[in-house]
Amino acid sequence: MFIEQLFNGLVLGSIYSLIALGYTLVYGILMMINFAHSEVLMVGAFVGLAAYTLLAPPAGGWVALVLVLLVAMTASGLLGIVIEKLAYRPLRQAARLAPLISAIGVSIILSNAVFLWVSNQLLSFPKVVPEQSISLGFMKIGSLQILIFFTSLILMAVLHFMVQKTKMGKAMRACADDLTTSGLMGIDVNKVIAFTFLIGGALAGAAGVLNGMYYGSIKYNLGFLPGVKAFTAAVLGGIGNIAGAVLGGFLLGILEVMAAGYLPNGSQWKDVFAFVVLIGVLLIRPSGILGERIAEKI
Repeated sequence: MFIEQLFNGLVLGSIYSLIALGYTLVYGILMMINFAHSEVLMVGAFVGLAAYTLLAPPAGGWVALVLVLLVAMTASGLLGIVIEKLAYRPLRQAARLAPLISAIGVSIILSNAVFLWVSNQLLSFPKVVPEQSISLGFMKIGSLQILIFFTSLILMAVLHFMVQKTKMGKAMRACADDLTTSGLMGIDVNKVIAFTFLIGGALAGAAGVLNGMYYGSIKYNLGFLPGVKAFTAAVLGGIGNIAGAVLGGFLLGILEVMAAGYLPNGSQWKDVFAFVVLIGVLLIRPSGILGERIAEKI
């Protein structure tokens, strides 16, 4: 029972980690929280459902899953670029409160657009691939859980390779260290920032599809709770730190599942734990587990 609950926590945490990576990538370069990120997740889920409706019958099975993920990630990534160009880039030199207000505005616009033009009802999200129970020694795990977990790990591995081994990844790390100096050294800062929003949006789109498959339904406001929990995970691990976002996501997923499974009325209070963790981290260690405390220069 405990091992099964632990794996359930890892599965849920893998979804939180994918979303948290989008927050931490943007913050690492712009020192800004992209609060519209949760709505990019929601749009990715709806695009994934539309893609499945159009492509699944002729494709089916694993081919359908790959197509749905690619379409959702592409649409969400492009949406991320549009949001950056229209809502954030004009405010890059403004007071730090201005992009935050702009992000909240974009979030409201996207959620209401889906509410008015797509659906205001809870829509069923298919499992995409056949689900079955797999026995591993003394425990049983659903094939859907395994699929979500390893798909998330693959996407995280691809991101790690891109950031550490590619030219654009090196440019992203340089901009994260010093955005102004990177521009003076010949790096196209606007291109790097747009690419960061593309990658963050694509990961959110994948998380939207996996989240829809995990819970079996989607709605226009589905991005709020996963978005807040993923932001908590990013803060827990160390906002701006990629490894910290992954670690925070897994820890938060395990904490939520264990609390729901073992505490009295835990299933009714499980959404509260993310906020408790967020407050606790901000009070005890604002820099997060893997975050660095940066000394202020005088």
